[in-house]
Amino acid sequence: MTPRAGMLIAAGALVAGTVTVLPAAPAGAGEPTPRPLPGLTWTECATKAYPRLQCATLKVPLNHDDPAGRKVTLALTRVPHTAKTFQGPLLVNPGGPGGSGRGMAGYVAASLPPKVAAEYDVIGFDPRGVGESEPALDCEPGHFAPVRADSVPTGTTAERAAIERAQSFAEACGEKYADVLPYIDTVSTARDLDAIRQAVGAPRINYLGYSYGTYLGSVYARLYPDRVRRMALDSVVNPHGVWYEDNIAQDYAFDDRHKDFMAWVARQNAVYKLGTDPAAVEASWYRMRDALRATPAGGKVGPAELEDTFLPGGYYNGYWPRLASAFAAYVNDADPTPLKEAYERYGEADAAADNGYSVYTSVQCRDAGWPRDWNVWRKDNWDVHAKAPFSTWNNAWYNAPCAFWPVESLTPPDLTNDQLPPVLILQATDDAATPYEGGVALHRLIRGSSLVVEEGGGNHGVTLGGNDCLDEHLAAYLATGKVPRGEGDTEVDAICAALPDPEPEPVTAAAPTNPKKAGEEKADEEKTGKRAGALLAEPVGVALHDLLGHVR
Repeated sequence: MTPRAGMLIAAGALVAGTVTVLPAAPAGAGEPTPRPLPGLTWTECATKAYPRLQCATLKVPLNHDDPAGRKVTLALTRVPHTAKTFQGPLLVNPGGPGGSGRGMAGYVAASLPPKVAAEYDVIGFDPRGVGESEPALDCEPGHFAPVRADSVPTGTTAERAAIERAQSFAEACGEKYADVLPYIDTVSTARDLDAIRQAVGAPRINYLGYSYGTYLGSVYARLYPDRVRRMALDSVVNPHGVWYEDNIAQDYAFDDRHKDFMAWVARQNAVYKLGTDPAAVEASWYRMRDALRATPAGGKVGPAELEDTFLPGGYYNGYWPRLASAFAAYVNDADPTPLKEAYERYGEADAAADNGYSVYTSVQCRDAGWPRDWNVWRKDNWDVHAKAPFSTWNNAWYNAPCAFWPVESLTPPDLTNDQLPPVLILQATDDAATPYEGGVALHRLIRGSSLVVEEGGGNHGVTLGGNDCLDEHLAAYLATGKVPRGEGDTEVDAICAALPDPEPEPVTAAAPTNPKKAGEEKADEEKTGKRAGALLAEPVGVALHDLLGHVR
């Protein structure tokens, strides 16, 4: 599931000034000197938060099996190394598929310990089809415009309308991008990673991937095991469920995480006044959902939009206070404005989200087989909905275009790998987007990997978000290549305690919006790169989770 608000990156934040930089060879890291290749032309595109940020573009084959054929363009960012010891490029990916990765370079370079970051060229990129890469896909602009029909089909007519909507989206993608869709997939993107490696003149890459980025990294490692130097994978996709089964597993996990949120609200009854019984609080949430069917909040938030708004809370509990405040204002004060504002902050789709969804469907529908018989979808999702109603049908319709996708699906690669240097895997036990079993499964497939677990953690994307224990493991690995090793027969190599749940925020009436001021704030965001992960007004964890384009 992908919170669509999390796919934003401020392209307007990148201020150009040209400087050509040839690739440098790693020194002092035990690497052979690579043969220099034609250098990328890096342009200065500094933001207020990331004053050393640079940008470049790279042309790669649309079809890597036809290197002389049509090219597509990848958009890259970089924070160059400053230390004498150079450990090579550190490629970073925030997930998705469909998530823009250009904002990650600055964030990761700023969040790692300075000594570690200084030894790497930290490189972010928009994968093929995404963001500033060309062509950027947008199959059906406005596909998520409010107010959509209730995601839970109330009868044959409603279900048929939703099926036709999904089919229409798939047909629109096929009509607009017939020549491109066969090459929007994870294997092609992994081959793009290797093109980036060649363009920077490195014999091997270092890699940090979150969420879907863990799958992308694992596929790269399967294709090019001898070209992996270090690889850290945070919040791991279960390779055995790509992609239909993984989405079913998410439905159960997100429902559990939503219940955790309702229990937290109940514990904060002194602030939110929604009751002390988690089941009763949850019942109030579903009554709110029912009421929005008849009267959408602010004319924008119906049941489907409510799910979109609260789904990010399943990724990151730092959003809970604001979501709870909007929930309480609606239930206790009959005030829909905070709910509308929360939707606009966390759930509303813009052009970047439309692009992200187009790539998401293109990759997932192409990567692996999906049921083509809608009766399978209907039975499976009603069975799951009976036990996990929070977002099951919302997720089903999000993925439903894959039942009608115009391009034949591929067979996912076997990710079993015994040819890699030690790989660091980091996983929270209660992660909803990529449940814990995925981390364990990949750990078993990659011989010599190390599994670090955040015990009791429910957030998705656990490093560089404020947990010092996890961050120390990541920093030590990037600095030395060493991973922790458990004792005895334990499958877990190290355990970190989860961070405490957030403190509540007072419920306040929505402030009147000044259109001029709002416009000025948006312009300032574009100038400073706030939406690209700058740590200006949000806690570190919020900034990270705004960047991550998570698996949906």
